[in-house]
Amino acid sequence: MLLYPAIDLKDGQCVRLFKGEMDQATVFNDSPADQAVQFQNAGCEWLHLVDLNGAFAGKPVNGDAVEAILKNTTVPAQLGGGIRDLKTIETWLDKGLQRVILGTIALRDPALVVQAAKEFAGHVAVGIDARGGMVAVEGWAETSDMSAIDLGRKFEDAGISAIIYTDIDRDGTMQGVNVQGTVDLAQALSIPVIASGGVSCIEDLEKLKTAADQAGVALDGAISGRALYDGRLDIAAAIALLKGNSHA
Repeated sequence: MLLYPAIDLKDGQCVRLFKGEMDQATVFNDSPADQAVQFQNAGCEWLHLVDLNGAFAGKPVNGDAVEAILKNTTVPAQLGGGIRDLKTIETWLDKGLQRVILGTIALRDPALVVQAAKEFAGHVAVGIDARGGMVAVEGWAETSDMSAIDLGRKFEDAGISAIIYTDIDRDGTMQGVNVQGTVDLAQALSIPVIASGGVSCIEDLEKLKTAADQAGVALDGAISGRALYDGRLDIAAAIALLKGNSHA
């Protein structure tokens, strides 16, 4: 499993939200590129980027910040938020992004996601953000009547590189990962799953890893944001645990 440090972008700054509420944003760094370099230097092998403004606007908004991150780091990065057509996907991949995350469009137009996965093999992930187990879209402002598992099953044979599963009710709350929901999704699908939302400490990651091992599923990794910025989660310890080299 990999540790994916989260860099959420709002108005050009690195922030964290509370349960996805844009008016409850805490700024952690005025320079997202500097933050990305810090994560890279700390040993992180991937970066998880989210264009929060873009998720609401339906198009990229924090493009300058993302490009600055890509220019100043060498580790691969994945980006979600406002990516809803093939041209935008192609543009970001050409700029050096390793993986795009399709969220709202995965619910609205699953056929486009399948086409994207075919045209950009290995570079397309699906973001499934759920509230009460049901998929939420448009920057989490709207909750649908489709379950996370049902949406994931639409892409079983599409060649999707990963599914990023976020429990919105836990995101930014430091209340721990939705272990059962994450493991259930991973058991239902053959697509690699990345856990997101609620990581508060090393024990949360240990519970997630233990549950996955007991269920016989291999999670791709876990995303953490606020816990890393607050210092409650030590990056080196988290990386070692997820790689199986240590125990909390």
